[in-house]
Amino acid sequence: MTTLTINVANLDDVKASMRAGFRGEPQGCAYTFQTASDLLSTLTANRWAILKALTGAGPLGVRELARRVGRDVKGVHTDAQLMVGCGLIDKTADGKLHLPYDEVRLELVARAQAA
Repeated sequence: MTTLTINVANLDDVKASMRAGFRGEPQGCAYTFQTASDLLSTLTANRWAILKALTGAGPLGVRELARRVGRDVKGVHTDAQLMVGCGLIDKTADGKLHLPYDEVRLELVARAQAA
């Protein structure tokens, strides 16, 4: 099973992960946002529904995707284009949308602020 983890990390954490990957340590597949605000503004409830519908489904056309998420084609197309543009989902040569993962995990952590 292939899993995509969507998370928030600062640049130093991303660099450390890359260095570990270069040393041969498995890192898994991740899509990282710099801030929780970026993640939450990009991954709205409607876009999360698109990700869920694409997970493990293989390539889908916009009309079929809209049917599966219960939305209008134009709205799904707009949201999908944004996610293609930022690299969160793929677009095949024939224009279908694809998320090549069997599972998507969302990691969003809140920590106590230092006093």
